Amino acid sequence: MTESTKTSSKLSDITPTATPEPKRSWGQALKVYAQPTSLRMLALGFSAGLPLLLVLGTLSFWLREAGIDRSTIGFLSWVGLAYAFKWVWSPLVDRLPLPVATRLLGRRRSWLLFSQLLIVAGLLGMSFVDPKQALQPLVICAVLVAFGSATQDIALDAYRIESAKVDDQAALAATYQTGYRLAMIWAGAGVLWVASKVQGDVQGYVVQAWHVAYTAMAASMLVGMITVLLSPEPEARPMAPARNASEWIQGALIAPFADFIGRYRWQALLLLALIGLYRVSDVVMGIMANPFYVDMGYTKEEVAAVTKVFGVIMTLVGGFVGGTMAVRWGVMRVLMLGAVLSAGTNLLFAWLATRGHDVSALVWVVSADNLAGGIASAAFIAYLSGLTNVQYSATQYALFSSMMLLAPKWLAGYSGVFVDAFGYEAFFHTTALMGFPVLLLIYLASRVKMGSSA
Repeated sequence: MTESTKTSSKLSDITPTATPEPKRSWGQALKVYAQPTSLRMLALGFSAGLPLLLVLGTLSFWLREAGIDRSTIGFLSWVGLAYAFKWVWSPLVDRLPLPVATRLLGRRRSWLLFSQLLIVAGLLGMSFVDPKQALQPLVICAVLVAFGSATQDIALDAYRIESAKVDDQAALAATYQTGYRLAMIWAGAGVLWVASKVQGDVQGYVVQAWHVAYTAMAASMLVGMITVLLSPEPEARPMAPARNASEWIQGALIAPFADFIGRYRWQALLLLALIGLYRVSDVVMGIMANPFYVDMGYTKEEVAAVTKVFGVIMTLVGGFVGGTMAVRWGVMRVLMLGAVLSAGTNLLFAWLATRGHDVSALVWVVSADNLAGGIASAAFIAYLSGLTNVQYSATQYALFSSMMLLAPKWLAGYSGVFVDAFGYEAFFHTTALMGFPVLLLIYLASRVKMGSSA
C-alpha cells in the first residue's frame, strides 16, 4: 500500500463526525489530482509498491514453482511482519538525522533514499540465490528488502502527511495508490513476463529466468530514487533538542503514543481494533493466491495478463473512485463500503476453486476483488492520515499501518497449513467470514469524535 505545509487543524475535517464543511464540487474534488504533489506521490507510490510483491506474492509464485511446499510458503510470509513492527524504529526515522545525507537532502528525503538503497541491495541478493538449492540466503535477502521497504513506508507516509493539507489527503492517497498499483503490475506481471521471456520454450523450473527478473526489479527502484533527489523537502517542523537519552526517548517514542491515547482515551482501543482488523480478510487470503494459481494450472502468462495487469488496472479504478468518493461523501462511508466489498469478494475465490482451469472466471473474480481492494485502500489510507498528529507524523502513522498488518500477517503464516488440511474452497470461505466483524467496528468508530492534531 502513501504536500504546502500541513497545518495544525482539527483532524475531524476528514470524517463525517466533525463539524461539516461545505462540500466541494466534483470538479474541485478532481482538481487535486493535477497538483505537483499528487504527481510526486505517483512516482513515490511506485517506489513503495515495488518491493511488497517481490517478498510476498511474486516470491510465493517463484517458491511454489521451485517445489517449495505450501506450509513453508505460508510461514515464509512472516517476512512481511517487518511491516507490522516498523513502529519500533519509526521514532528513529522521525527524529534521527543521517550523517551527511540529512544535511544535503533533509530529514524525510535522506531516509527515503537510504531505505531505497537497502531495497536495491536485498533484491540484487535475491537475484543470485536459488531457493531450490539454498532457501536460507533467499530469506535473509527478503528480510532486508522488507526492512528497507518498511523504513521507506515510514519516511514516505510522513513526507505525504507533512506536504499537504488534511482535505487533500484522500485524493493524494488515491494518487499514491495509483503509483503503488502500477508498481505491483511491474512487480507481478513484469517479473512473470521477464522470467517467461528468459525461459523461452524450456519447460519446468528455470532459476536463471527468476534471477534476471529480480535484477530488473532492483533497477526499477531508480524511479523512486530519482524522484527523491528531484523533490522538495517538506518544511521542517521545529523539535526541541533533547538534553539526555531519557528526554530523547520521551520525545521520540513515548510522546507520540501518549498523544494518541490522550486524544482518544478508552476509544483509542476501538480505533486500534478497527485498524488491526480492517484488511484481515484480504491479507490472509492474499498469501495463498499465487500458490492457488499454480495449483490450478494457470501459466505465468495467464497470471501476468489477468491478475497482475487487468486486475491491477481495476485496483487503480477502485482507488480513483474510492478517493473521489471520500473527498465528496466522507471517509467513513467509503470505509464501510470497502469492508463489505473486500470480504464479499473472497467468496468469489471460493467459487473459482470449483471451476478448475477457467481463465474467463479468473478475469471476473480478480476484477471484482481488485476493484473492491482499491476502494477500501484509498479510504483506509485517508482514515489513517486523519488520525495522525502532524507533530508525530512518522511515528503515529507507522503505529497505525503496523497495527493494520500485525494480526493479519501472523494469521497468514498458517494459511498454507489450513489449505493443506481443508482445501482452497474452505480457506476462501473462512477468510471472507473474517471480514464481517469489521463492519461493527466501523459503525462504532464512526461515532468517535476525532481529536485535535494541535
